[in-house]
Amino acid sequence: MKKKSTLFLASLIAVSGFTAACSGGNDDKKSDGGSDTAGKSGGDEQVLNLSSGSDIPSMDPSLATDQVSFDVFNQTLEGLYTLDKDDKAVPGVAEGDPEKSEDGKTWTIKLRDDAKWSNGDPVTANDFVYAWRRTLDPKTGAEYAYIMADIKNANDVNAGKKKPEELGVKAVDDHTLEIQLETAVPYFQELLAFGTFMPQNEKFVEEKGDKFGTTAENTLANGPFVLDTWETEKKFSLKKNDEYWDKDKVKLKEVNYQIIKDTNTALNLYTTGKTDSVGLSAENVDKYKDDPNFQTELDASTYFVRINQSKNKDLANKNLRLALAKSIDKEKYVDTLLNNGSVAVDTLMPKEFVKGPDGKDYIEGVKSPLNYDKEEAKDLYEKAKEELGKDEFTFEYLTYDADTSKKDAEYVKEQIETNLPGVKLKIKQQPFKQKLALESKKDYELSFAGWGPDYPDPMTFLDMFVTDGPHNQMDYSNDEYDKMIKDAKGPLLQETEERWKTLQDAETMFLEDAPIIPMYQRGTSRMRQDYVKNLVTHKFAGDTTLKETYIEGK
Repeated sequence: MKKKSTLFLASLIAVSGFTAACSGGNDDKKSDGGSDTAGKSGGDEQVLNLSSGSDIPSMDPSLATDQVSFDVFNQTLEGLYTLDKDDKAVPGVAEGDPEKSEDGKTWTIKLRDDAKWSNGDPVTANDFVYAWRRTLDPKTGAEYAYIMADIKNANDVNAGKKKPEELGVKAVDDHTLEIQLETAVPYFQELLAFGTFMPQNEKFVEEKGDKFGTTAENTLANGPFVLDTWETEKKFSLKKNDEYWDKDKVKLKEVNYQIIKDTNTALNLYTTGKTDSVGLSAENVDKYKDDPNFQTELDASTYFVRINQSKNKDLANKNLRLALAKSIDKEKYVDTLLNNGSVAVDTLMPKEFVKGPDGKDYIEGVKSPLNYDKEEAKDLYEKAKEELGKDEFTFEYLTYDADTSKKDAEYVKEQIETNLPGVKLKIKQQPFKQKLALESKKDYELSFAGWGPDYPDPMTFLDMFVTDGPHNQMDYSNDEYDKMIKDAKGPLLQETEERWKTLQDAETMFLEDAPIIPMYQRGTSRMRQDYVKNLVTHKFAGDTTLKETYIEGK
């Protein structure tokens, strides 16, 4: 799911990520469960009913790291810019495009004077200044703080070397924001549409304290919708924000999400008319693929197994990591267990996401040794056993608590245990929020995870794994890799071809070190009622935009 979210997430995502609202997979997203609007998503009511595979971990833009949260932010919050249907940045709270200095490092952005919070307060330049300072303040403990590293002094503020007030952002007046950048970043305008850059109402946040973003009552919206109800692990709902400056374009009155972790239950809600969209599990794709409401698409999220080199020191052995990575038949996995348009990958980056200056897909310049080859896996395993002086290994395998996750984990367990005799996997399933917390604390050995891009550049995946990076979460460290990423974020930004080659070489080096086991690029197979119109999906940042979605002719 994101998030995603890169030296800059979601999408997703942290991106450690899961599928967000409506994006299909195992967790497309209302619901009934006591709501008197359940099943009544007709054109007159303009109610959209969905299901979600997991609850919202956080509604605090400074603390969220996952696809589900960032997708809800897409509906309830609006930044300086938002993404259109082609994933291009268009004005949100900003009146128009930024005015840039000659060197591209100073951006002056005029804010519209009719933007309001759902409590009636005006949205001002200070709402962005406060939010960004709060995110970077080390006291906040924001994992995603690094996504702001392009802003002048951001890294020093986050490291506690400078005060938040020294961050390169200021309110010239209530409706003028000035941003100082460290370098002229080509994708920064799209980055401003990402959830971590959303404004925050200082008075509201300070009043709520630690409760901010934890319940519907403790959230504030400035986007098309407000979070109306939120029952933990049961359901949440949105309603139209009457204070939103562009409310005339918002047709939906309600969006209801029921949290359903069992795919057959979710499908039953859809077939009985209680939800309007559902992700299909592998066994149901063939049954419904000829239905006129069947949809499939390949998105830009990749899924992989994290290998934590600190929790279990055996995993610090490169040959053992390579053996594990090469022992899993990923083609069989996507064809049999997923069967939803997902494709097996041997890389971190997805295909068909970004193209280089030569017009070729980025992935064409990346080489990976992490393909399935059980004979080579056995040879590497023998070397690892000799180096480690042991021939039996037991690893805990962390995964989600959705119903399909157990089956997927059992496949990985069977592949590794069969192809590498002496290796045992113990499956540990956890709710989404708890799984993310365990990864953040590095309290796991192997973990199934995913990442969705935050902005349209390879860096959104690659800077995730710099030494001690907040989304590294597995103690991977390579000084040469760190330098290549640093160069690509700085001196090489104006050297397009050299930068591109550097990023490709960095990913190749990363894959040769085998700190992850690439599994697949996510495909989505879903059923969605044809009366649901103009539901926009994105390749990065939040998964969907419901601002101009509507129900027609039900």
